Amino acid sequence: MFLSGTLLNVVAVLAGASIGLLVGARMPQRLQQTLTDGLGLFTLVIGFALALRIFIEPAAPAHADLAVLGGLVVGAVIGELLRLSDRLDALGDWFQRRLARGEQPSRISEGFVTASLVFCVGPLTILGSIQNGLTGNIQLLAIKSLLDGVAGIAFAAALGAGVYLSAGTVLIVQGAIAGAAFFLGSGLDEQSIQLASAVGGLLLVGVGLRLLDIRRVRVVNFLPALVLAPVFVHLAATLEGWLA
Repeated sequence: MFLSGTLLNVVAVLAGASIGLLVGARMPQRLQQTLTDGLGLFTLVIGFALALRIFIEPAAPAHADLAVLGGLVVGAVIGELLRLSDRLDALGDWFQRRLARGEQPSRISEGFVTASLVFCVGPLTILGSIQNGLTGNIQLLAIKSLLDGVAGIAFAAALGAGVYLSAGTVLIVQGAIAGAAFFLGSGLDEQSIQLASAVGGLLLVGVGLRLLDIRRVRVVNFLPALVLAPVFVHLAATLEGWLA
């Protein structure tokens, strides 16, 4: 079943969020803030590691740096025109208004948006979903599920119940990728995955900056770059072939 790995991932996120909420309810506000800072630092490191890999690996595609930059620039324009960040924030705020209790301050929207981005822009999301859709193998998504479950504990403890909602994002995003691979019968080539992973790393850097309250980067508006960067590097290779 091409959704088996995705469903496992959803269960892991929900389980991690449940444990995190139980832990977080007993944490003082100061400790929750420190935990959020730790998550921000960790997310920055992971993001930089993913983003820099494409530039230092000998097997990296030619013009990868320009493809990533072009994807980010054009993707940002598309994202701003479509108001992707505003729409996702508005959805998180809608959930917050419906689910927040009384006059207590709530971070439901922040937890939803942050966890959704972290769980859905990494390379295992793409690779694991394609593998599951093409072959039914859930090995990569099982690894991702374990990682997301642990991360879900930390995020829910720091940011609250909004992390539960990110399970829906995981279901939609990974389910769509796995479904496309299942019905189309083909996946992304290695270069495309490398480029998408590099862009995903940069998006995680943006998430880390948000968690650390350094700058509220409108990360969601850059999501089109995940598709555009691989397209641009293939266009560059095609043009080079024509001019050779």
